[in-house]
Amino acid sequence: MKLNIKTIILGLGVACASSAVAQHTNSGYFLDGYLFRYQMNPAIGNNQNYVSMPGINNINVAERGTLGVTDIFYNVNGKTTTFLNPEVSADEAMKKFKGTNHVGVNTKIDVLSFGFKAFGGYNTFNINARANAAVKLPSDIFRLLKEGVSNDTYNIANVAAHADAYAEIALNHSHQITKNVRIGVTLKGLVGAGNVDLDFKKAQLELREDSWDVVTDAEVQASIKNLQYTSSISEETGNMCIDDIDIEKFGVAGYGAALDLGAVVNIGDFELSAAVLDLGAISWSNNYLASTDGEHRFSTDKYTFNVDDEAANSFENEFERMGDDLAVLYEVKDMGDQGSRLRMLATTINLGAKYTLPTYKALSFGLLSSSRLQGDFSWTEVRLSANYAPCRFFSMGANVATGTIGSGLGWMINLHPTGFNLFAGMDYTCLKLAKPGVPTNSTTTVNFGINIPF
Repeated sequence: MKLNIKTIILGLGVACASSAVAQHTNSGYFLDGYLFRYQMNPAIGNNQNYVSMPGINNINVAERGTLGVTDIFYNVNGKTTTFLNPEVSADEAMKKFKGTNHVGVNTKIDVLSFGFKAFGGYNTFNINARANAAVKLPSDIFRLLKEGVSNDTYNIANVAAHADAYAEIALNHSHQITKNVRIGVTLKGLVGAGNVDLDFKKAQLELREDSWDVVTDAEVQASIKNLQYTSSISEETGNMCIDDIDIEKFGVAGYGAALDLGAVVNIGDFELSAAVLDLGAISWSNNYLASTDGEHRFSTDKYTFNVDDEAANSFENEFERMGDDLAVLYEVKDMGDQGSRLRMLATTINLGAKYTLPTYKALSFGLLSSSRLQGDFSWTEVRLSANYAPCRFFSMGANVATGTIGSGLGWMINLHPTGFNLFAGMDYTCLKLAKPGVPTNSTTTVNFGINIPF
């Protein structure tokens, strides 16, 4: 595994773009009978006890970001090609990229869960598997790749990526403290499988007619059990740098704890709610640091671009070759194990308001503000929903959302008679798929589950 910018950025980017991020499906926040509302606000209890169907009880998978498949790939003369194709103009390609572009994937799978009424309230137990990945890319990266045939200076700063995976054991209790006020708390024990943070602080590239002058500054922090870097002398620069990663056997890489806190207040036909989720951290046992050790400078005349698509050094041919050799941009050294480090979880804040029609209780409207606090990878959305529960065993809802990651349509259908529960929904509905089943829009979510209420 070459430790280069192609592996790190494009690898994570493709994984994010091809995985169909939601830790929770916000479309179900106000939906009657949705058994997992307590995961968005621990104060919300259920009317029924339930036992999950292991592995398929509550599957949340989603992609959130500002980059979609159609931003990268184009149809030119009946063939699928990238934005690098000379027949795609620079103006057409670059208008799709923002100043800073984000792609993120979060998955959460409930391995086992159950809920029951006891101790004067409602209680749940969950074992969850969670994984997160996110990439931040400035538009100058895409401008470099698209316009690299021209002489120019590119300042590619603030490239960042993050990935982690951990298991979660959660105990929740919600309690009615007055007629109109209910509170809840979830205690979580965390077992970490791995964490990687990449910070590409600087990459200043001055492109001359037949050479590049480059100044870079980068750092990779990896907390993965049994990880080893291997190094060799770079043929390009003559420096000793990391060229491979070996993980002999995955194991427990850290432990942590977290809290979910929530409250619900009823005032007549209105319901106000607030929750803070994943307030906690994981202490990772090791921190294997790879770094340029300050600014890294070099010059190269290895790459020349030709606008002629048939030439040996055509743009697409050079880009393919450049992608395999870009390690020289971020030539990092093995700085050794820096010891344990504490990494905060991404915290989510939910604020909700619901209004139930006094003359027709089956219909309600909800407004939910949801914010994820994760430094460079933070986002906020506001969602307006209409929810309909015509009978005790069926409910459905539709909503519209807008925020930092764009706008979209959401929905959820929930069938919940005694003894059986089936639900499905999407926060951002994907209306079109590219081959092989990859969503074309930049944000999409899927939520599905089967459970046994009683």
